[in-house]
Amino acid sequence: RKRDYEGFLCSLLLPAESRTSAFALRAFNMYAFQIKDSITQKTTGLMRMQFWRDAVEDIYSNNPPHQPVATELWRAIKRHNLTKMWFMKIIDEREKNLDDRAYRNMQELETYAENTQSALLYLTLETLGVRDIHADHAASHIGKAQGIVTCLRATPYHCTRRKVFLPMDICMLHEVSQEDFIRGKQEKNVRDVIYDIASQAHIHLEHARSFSKKVPVKAYPAFFCTVALDDYLYNMRKVDFNIFHPSLQKKSTLLPLYLYIRSWKKTY
Repeated sequence: RKRDYEGFLCSLLLPAESRTSAFALRAFNMYAFQIKDSITQKTTGLMRMQFWRDAVEDIYSNNPPHQPVATELWRAIKRHNLTKMWFMKIIDEREKNLDDRAYRNMQELETYAENTQSALLYLTLETLGVRDIHADHAASHIGKAQGIVTCLRATPYHCTRRKVFLPMDICMLHEVSQEDFIRGKQEKNVRDVIYDIASQAHIHLEHARSFSKKVPVKAYPAFFCTVALDDYLYNMRKVDFNIFHPSLQKKSTLLPLYLYIRSWKKTY
């Protein structure tokens, strides 16, 4: 609820038998996600990642460590027979990302998103009892959109710490330096970089929706995170892709309502 408010709201809309497991998955994801921002030395991060790698191994050996999230994960895995590979992908990718450097290109950012956000969606689908190729295909694109939007949303915060992680190839295309972002510049070429990156997220969402009729309706609750993505991209267009606009830093008060409407309409 505190660290992943949108994920928390989305999980509330899952069927009762999946909800607790989804909370455990979200909590595990947040632990792995926060490691990078909470360390000053990479070795500390590697040790914490190793803890979770060992924890997952122990959970699958039916010997979970005495840690609240690990205990809940163990219950979720036993209840839904979750695939171990997705947990390992999340840990491995987060570990690779401990290196403080920008993504070289959009493909690198999408690979990161696929192995973290999409992997989390694959696990969420499993808690719903959905193992379907079309649902997985949609989850792949929605996860990539989520990863791209998360990168955009974190940019103002990272800039205050003199860090920029946006894909370098797009920055170079528009002749924008990392220093331009750190200084909070709002020239057209800076906004063009944001437009190109945001457009890629939009393309992934559109693609995921293009075959929604083939996706089992049972899978839809896993994909309600698209509501928050749509909301952010819409607000971004309203401020002409100025990533530093104060309105983009506010929590959306109408998000619970938008989520309820989307779940009532049974679309994603």
